[in-house]
Amino acid sequence: MWRIGLTGSIATGKSTVLQAFADLGVPVFSADQAVAELYAGTAVAPVEALFPGSARDGVIDRTALSRALAADPGGFARLEAVVHPLVRARIAQFLDAAEAQGAALAVVEVPLLFESGYDYGFDAIAVTWVDPAVQRQRAMARPAMSGEKLDTILARQLPQADKKARATYLFDTGLPVAKTREMVAALVASIRARGPAQ
Repeated sequence: MWRIGLTGSIATGKSTVLQAFADLGVPVFSADQAVAELYAGTAVAPVEALFPGSARDGVIDRTALSRALAADPGGFARLEAVVHPLVRARIAQFLDAAEAQGAALAVVEVPLLFESGYDYGFDAIAVTWVDPAVQRQRAMARPAMSGEKLDTILARQLPQADKKARATYLFDTGLPVAKTREMVAALVASIRARGPAQ
């Protein structure tokens, strides 16, 4: 089975590309979705212990957590030390299950794939990218986004050019969505025809 990591900077179309894979029957996993589930379950107690007041009604309040992290930039490393191992365990379980079910490929979206420095054992890396002006426009349209918050996020991410240089496959999501979906379909067909990763 081909294990493909999907990554890219904020607002570069990762969710769109992941959905295109899913629509073709490819098993997909979103690290962001896993974090959301953990913030409503296993991770609540340890995160609240690190950042008192970040939990509301048994769920981590991301706005409160963002405020705590803004006041304590060193907190990111402590937060990641708690959350990342939990996410990695879920990714391993997902990939094992997909392979056991006979999938030809499975795709895992990890926004900070390169930044984490962790080797997930992917056979290939797909990177989404878009013109920086379009990226900023998309990001600023998100709820509760500010220029300052976006700059903080971008400062923690590798530049798009660096991510593109490490990619096995590139998806320019500045193109029409139909074109992006065509590119995903072509890749899936190619991998299914190629057979298992060596």
